[in-house]
Amino acid sequence: MKVMNIDDTEKFFEVVNQCKGTVELVTKEGDRLNLKSQLTKYVAITKLFADNVIPEMEIVAHEPEDVNRLLDYMVNAK
Repeated sequence: MKVMNIDDTEKFFEVVNQCKGTVELVTKEGDRLNLKSQLTKYVAITKLFADNVIPEMEIVAHEPEDVNRLLDYMVNAK
């Protein structure tokens, strides 16, 4: 799924940390990075500070309940 216009990374990563299964960031090159990893969080936050917003990320959640949790965040967090 594509996640768009993340301007509150703290809240976004709170939602990711609540997920039971693996949640991965898919890079433009097709690599998959674990979003629960501190290094990946650092990369995402660095991108945020460079642009003031993360315009788009493709993520993969492996558990259906995690997909629902992330969709709920995208719909209701704004």
